[in-house]
Amino acid sequence: MGILVEVVDHSEVPADKLKPAIALLDSEAPLPPALFKLCLWTSQYYQHSLGDTLSWALPVLLRQGELAESRQERFWHVAPGASVGDPRIARAPRQREALTTLAQHPHGVAHQLLSKLMLNKDSLNLLLAKELVYVEVRSHAPSARHEHWLAQPELPLNTEQRAAYEAIRAGFDSFHAFLLAGVTGSGKTEVYLQLIRETLEAGKQALVLIPEINLGPQTLARFEQRFNARIALLHSAVNDRERLDAWLAARDGEADIIIGTRSALFTPMKNPGLIIIDEEHDGSYKQQEGLRYHARDLALVRARQENIPIVLGSATPSLESLHNAYTGRYGLLRLNQRAGGAQQPRFMRLDVKSRPLDSGISGPMQQAIGQTLAAGQQVLVFLNRRGFAPTLLCHDCGWMSGCQRCDARMTVHQRSGELRCHHCGYVERVPRQCPSCGKVDLRPVGAGTERAEERLAILFPDFPVLRVDRDSTSRKDAMNQLFATIQRGQPCILVGTQMLAKGHHFPRVTLVSILDADGGLFSGDFRASERMAQLIVQVAGRAGRAEEPGKVIIQTHLADHPLLIQLTEQGYFAFAEQALSERRSAGLPPFSHLALLRAEAHKPGQAEAFLDQACSDAEQLA
Repeated sequence: MGILVEVVDHSEVPADKLKPAIALLDSEAPLPPALFKLCLWTSQYYQHSLGDTLSWALPVLLRQGELAESRQERFWHVAPGASVGDPRIARAPRQREALTTLAQHPHGVAHQLLSKLMLNKDSLNLLLAKELVYVEVRSHAPSARHEHWLAQPELPLNTEQRAAYEAIRAGFDSFHAFLLAGVTGSGKTEVYLQLIRETLEAGKQALVLIPEINLGPQTLARFEQRFNARIALLHSAVNDRERLDAWLAARDGEADIIIGTRSALFTPMKNPGLIIIDEEHDGSYKQQEGLRYHARDLALVRARQENIPIVLGSATPSLESLHNAYTGRYGLLRLNQRAGGAQQPRFMRLDVKSRPLDSGISGPMQQAIGQTLAAGQQVLVFLNRRGFAPTLLCHDCGWMSGCQRCDARMTVHQRSGELRCHHCGYVERVPRQCPSCGKVDLRPVGAGTERAEERLAILFPDFPVLRVDRDSTSRKDAMNQLFATIQRGQPCILVGTQMLAKGHHFPRVTLVSILDADGGLFSGDFRASERMAQLIVQVAGRAGRAEEPGKVIIQTHLADHPLLIQLTEQGYFAFAEQALSERRSAGLPPFSHLALLRAEAHKPGQAEAFLDQACSDAEQLA
């Protein structure tokens, strides 16, 4: 399938290489002009082919040739004359159960309700092949817009929230960019909700971008509780059919609020009115393969092109966004107080030099965890390293588990008995003996979330230990089940990676234990200290969000490091201003621009030759 962009009289492609268009799938362009304009800008700015850029913007089913016109719904019915006693399903109990359930619904069962009725799709497809059921296709009837948008009363805004709301509301008539910089728990979401209500009342749509899939369900639930609105959810865990339906609903004006991760930026809107980027600092907004765009930056371009306001929200804004706010490109709106009277957590730097560590956990940290649990509260243990251990070491010859594909260290995942590369995805079984010397004394070195979880379960056997990382939440609804357990409020320990640091509200967590804060202090990446500071402040923000005050203990071998002292005693904005000053002196972004040239080839020599030539050309430009 191809995408017709333009009709011209002449092509530079030889005539014998051109292919005729066999058929026209859609009577109208699936991409509205505004979104096509964004794709064209994206293609030119990121130096990516227009065809592939348009492909990224279209749902999978449209790329496979499905029509982008009216949405349709499928209904499953029992075929005339079909019977549960049919001999062809005599030995198929699931098919008989499915047929019995369908027979109880004479008007048919909508395809999207199959799972709620425990109807197995495989069983239905087998019944369809035997002509015992049939599928009716009906044109989708669009739902009407509500006259009363609020399903529940709005929360009263404090003085800072009200000032931010009024400032953004005053810029609703055209493009304006705002940086809503509020401490964790300051009520940024309530400001978002009231701005969205204003947008809906004006007859327009709102696009809300979130950094992680796992924030989708709780964000959707919060919005559904507040609004009588048609909400579309778009992220990579949504199946192709649901994604297309949501995409078309947004395009046709039948979705009032669109919530999604970075790819949702390419969702068309019939009446765009507002864009919100939550946790704007988050690295998840940067696409790392294919079309390597940054959703936050591209959202600003879209807002400017469509002449609508955009709000970037964060407790720890990126230095680029802060610089833009300080120089007047964005309106800077500060929320310095936690909503509802909650207090900011207290920080404690725990020097672990010369202290024994038990699976990465010091004695004083264990004591603090025990005291918190005994008081009936919850504990969050943060370690931004999934797996059991960062590497496997041979105690005899010193061999370490390196990746065969990319030379990174292979992480030990003990539960699955695997070594996994967290850089390129390569997986292999844990060897029984050293591949180098043949000895069997192989030892996991360092600690990951699996190891911390295992040890904490031994240290505190009377309390549940819940691990929250990409491995433990890979199953559908696993994250919802974990959070349901947490929200019950019983004393427990949460062990997790940065997934726990993003936007979650745990009212019973009063202690945050950060097991390793040293990783970002000596990295060669000039942005490492910024990311480390953001992560510490974000995860610390999970503590003390209700009546009970919160405490944050940071294990470090560098308790007197100036960065940690400044961050824990003066706060993120003091750190950010110091970091900006250092960037200015060094001529680093946001006071300059960096370009990354990356080469991929089947043979290393080809990539190296290209980069050598590129380096030579760049030196001549300097």
